[in-house]
Amino acid sequence: MADTLVHADAAPAPVEERRRPPRVRKTPTTYVLRLVAAAYLFFLVAWPVSLVVTNTFDDGFSSIQALFEDPDMVVALQLSAYVAVWSVVINTLFGVGISLLLVRKEFPGKRVLNALLDIPLSVSPIVVGLALVLVYGGRNGWFGPFLLDLGFQVIFSTPGIIMATTFVALPLMIREIVPVLEEIGIEQEQAAESLGANGLQRFWRITLPSIKWGIVYGVVLTLARSLGEFGAVKVVSGNVLGQTRTATLAVEEKYLNFDQQGAYATAFLLAMVSVACIVVVAIIRPKNHA
Repeated sequence: MADTLVHADAAPAPVEERRRPPRVRKTPTTYVLRLVAAAYLFFLVAWPVSLVVTNTFDDGFSSIQALFEDPDMVVALQLSAYVAVWSVVINTLFGVGISLLLVRKEFPGKRVLNALLDIPLSVSPIVVGLALVLVYGGRNGWFGPFLLDLGFQVIFSTPGIIMATTFVALPLMIREIVPVLEEIGIEQEQAAESLGANGLQRFWRITLPSIKWGIVYGVVLTLARSLGEFGAVKVVSGNVLGQTRTATLAVEEKYLNFDQQGAYATAFLLAMVSVACIVVVAIIRPKNHA
């Protein structure tokens, strides 16, 4: 009886201890798997990227300086940044809307729509570019003649590059937001609705703060994908020097023209932008955010 009373009166364990995951027993297999994973990432990612960095700075900062002294390269970098920003904005707006539609609504064809959203990840970007040419290209495209009559050219111009880049990066935002929406549920939104909050108020005060980190990760992935897109952009851009040549197309051209330092320097700039975004997100992310 005394033992029973002692256990009954004992203070409950702190919340931190109750939430702490159980310790996993480390076996030799655990260390082998860690070694295999580390070696895989080293040879596939870390080593190749480090070689690009070291080759970029073989002659100090001269290769980077030469890029910014070349007017055509400055235009290419500006075009890549412009296209990436528009791709992020468009995919963020439509990504949030489509994610809410998939999670919060039931409608005929929902599974088909969900499957179609993965097409940009399953088909080659070259196919995407050719499809856009068939639809919007010049006098032979489905909508090409109509748009040309209005004075609006899509293919071989900046709008076509934005469309191609937005298409290939479309699923990244949605696949980051949908799991978050499914996890948070609709209880808080229903409670706010019962208190008289309208749809816009529920979105701004409840839904958006709950999915903000999903949006942040989606923005980072979309930005990285947009900056590095090559295949679809090569088809729809025309690769006109100083007009529709992006930074990724410039990397190929410089490498084929034996300007390896310029190719390495351009690739380094593109990679560093993506890495910097990931580092910033990792720093500002709350520690308790999974």
